Amino acid sequence: MKKLSQIAILLVLIAGCCMSARYSSEIEHSKWQGPFFFVQMADPQFGMFAANMSFKKETELFEKAISHANRLKPAFVVICGDLINKPGDEEQTKELFRIAHKLDKKIPLYWVPGNHDVGNQPTLENLEWYRKTFGKDWYSFHYGSCKFVVINTTIIHRPDKVREEMEKQWEWLSGALKNANNEKPIHTIVFQHHPLFLKDPQEKDGYFNIPKERRPKYLNLFKENNVSAVFAGHYHRNCYANDGTMEMITSGPVGKPLGEDPSGFRIVKVFKDQIEHKYYGLDAVPEMVTMHEETTTTDARRQTQ
Repeated sequence: MKKLSQIAILLVLIAGCCMSARYSSEIEHSKWQGPFFFVQMADPQFGMFAANMSFKKETELFEKAISHANRLKPAFVVICGDLINKPGDEEQTKELFRIAHKLDKKIPLYWVPGNHDVGNQPTLENLEWYRKTFGKDWYSFHYGSCKFVVINTTIIHRPDKVREEMEKQWEWLSGALKNANNEKPIHTIVFQHHPLFLKDPQEKDGYFNIPKERRPKYLNLFKENNVSAVFAGHYHRNCYANDGTMEMITSGPVGKPLGEDPSGFRIVKVFKDQIEHKYYGLDAVPEMVTMHEETTTTDARRQTQ
């Protein structure tokens, strides 16, 4: 009996420590820690240049991108989908991981699923492979009193075979954003693969945006819960738009470009009252990032180098 009492006391102490740690964590996230920056990449898409026959060019570009990140030392790196070109391809995935593991271990790396990772029309089997290989396909994390939310837009774009997964994600997302609103972070930012829209919230359906049948539902949820910005890839070019005060930022690829924007990535600076971002070609990335707020216009801040 005495032994059981000691165990009970120990469990209470452990629970108290956990609650204290959680409370301390919440306090930490609620306080502004000062400006920081992160790197957003998209579409390394190993195998795209050579139609899955090789990934030599993707290796060269992703090596360069990771090397730049190691020099710049961002708060974290996020890759907004199309990590590989052929869903489930072991060799493409192995090469992606080989280079990704070169990222400084002090810099967190966050994966976002794309249609080339789980299929244009995703299946439960493809989602299971992704989750086993990369981890969760929807989740959230905190940094510097900001909340970041990652979602899987492939199951929103083509939910035909995974409608239950889309509904599960929606239920989780609604709760995550409402909690974020209650937490009152400095900024709430969403990462996904497909842009909600490219230039206009009312634009017609296409391969590169979320269908109008489902788009307003997500736009309304994001606006209701004060999402500052949504960062996406998929388009292999840069595109910028707004829905009210929410920015929709579509970034060019680390891998193969489909327009005038070169292979590169975006540096995103987070200040207490605004977010600044600029896309850089891999041959024009600065030696270092200075954290001074810009006084130029939004269009000037978005200029590609």
